[in-house]
Amino acid sequence: MSHTAHIPSHRKPRQRSASALALRAGVAGGVLSTIAVAGAAAPASADPVTETVEMPAFDVASSISHVVQQSAANSQQTALEQELQLAEDTAASKAAETAKKTKAEAVRKAEAEKAEAKKRAAEQERASRAAERTSLSSATTTAGASSSSSNSTPASGSVGKVISFLKAQVGDAYVLGATGPNSWDCSSLVQAAFRQANIDLPRVSQDQSTAGRQVGTSNLKVGDILYWGAAGNAWHTGVYIGDGKYLDAANPRKGVVIQDLSGYPATGAVRVL
Repeated sequence: MSHTAHIPSHRKPRQRSASALALRAGVAGGVLSTIAVAGAAAPASADPVTETVEMPAFDVASSISHVVQQSAANSQQTALEQELQLAEDTAASKAAETAKKTKAEAVRKAEAEKAEAKKRAAEQERASRAAERTSLSSATTTAGASSSSSNSTPASGSVGKVISFLKAQVGDAYVLGATGPNSWDCSSLVQAAFRQANIDLPRVSQDQSTAGRQVGTSNLKVGDILYWGAAGNAWHTGVYIGDGKYLDAANPRKGVVIQDLSGYPATGAVRVL
């Protein structure tokens, strides 16, 4: 405790004057009066504000007419587009068909030209062979004549069987690739004839021209196989039957015939008997 706590205070409470109190009361009253006047002056409630907006008139008939016209225009546009598409599709189809026909015609022409070229090549080859045969004729005529004078003895034994078979076929047809009994080509006839003597010859001319011993055309004997063309690459074969003659399946025009060797001299000969 403070050492001065027991000492009573000598200060006196302040006394407010009546005039000060009256002044404060007047100020407070003025403020309240001002608030009251302001509240009385304000309107009790605000009147609602209303505004009338005029809506435009709506013409139902005109609107329906406009919709109908628009729909008709859309339908007409759709029909036009479909018509144009159909025209385009038709034109494309016709163009494709025309292209297909053009291609087919081009292929046909190409095949025809190819066939014609092949035909011309075959004709040229036949002409070349004919010229070669003619040139060989003058070189071998003398040899064929001398050979015929020394080999006119009738054939017998195996040779006789071969010659007899050949002569029995005279008059048969020539058919390329045929093997008898009534039609032959040159090599099938030779093969069948030598089979009568139990000799198995190759089927084609190229192989028959090398099937036996080469003897040339100056010392021919009955039964020798004659060939035209190079050995191993011959295009025709026949059989010498003596007296300067040979028998062969000549061609589709002559068939199986006996011919004079001097008219169509052979290139060479082989002997298998």
